[in-house]
Amino acid sequence: MVRLTKIYTRSGDAGMTGLGDGSRVRKTDLRVEAYGTVDEANAAVALATCSTPEGSDERAVLLGLQQDLFDVGADLCAPTSPGEKPGERLRVSAEQTTRLEGLIDRFNDGLGELRSFVLPGGTELAARLHVARTVSRRAERLVVELAEREPGGTNPETVKYLNRLSDLLFVLARHANDRGKGDVLWVPGANRGDASGGGS
Repeated sequence: MVRLTKIYTRSGDAGMTGLGDGSRVRKTDLRVEAYGTVDEANAAVALATCSTPEGSDERAVLLGLQQDLFDVGADLCAPTSPGEKPGERLRVSAEQTTRLEGLIDRFNDGLGELRSFVLPGGTELAARLHVARTVSRRAERLVVELAEREPGGTNPETVKYLNRLSDLLFVLARHANDRGKGDVLWVPGANRGDASGGGS
């Protein structure tokens, strides 16, 4: 059980922070940036949750994602080590990723066929889900870079989970747009005007 009795400690005033294994790094460290962005994605999911009705299926899914994202952050906060025993630390599991795949299939069923890229927008819920999706993509890119720099110190399942998460958020956004009927589609070059009309 986590116990938080004091909110400020002053231990980070010099620009350092502690990782889950007890080591201290700069707050600009890539690992800190990665799990900090996962935290940002969690907050974006929370904002989307506020646009879902109490007791709805979508709300339950988003609340579950928030729990998972805290797991992802905790995983990234503690570098993996060669001698780590199974269950010694909280790690994102393949089962969590597989669960997202099931949700993607479920919410994608019945969506209208896509004939162009989707712009973020439509309903307010869809727009919020797209914000969460893009933050999740940024988190994924940072974790990929972290895994490349520290291949033995990063759980590869975190990358897979974040990849599926952004896919799920995309599908949920379309679902929130009347199952895709209210999607705002990209029209390439829509505002270019004709070739002779060029600007000044």
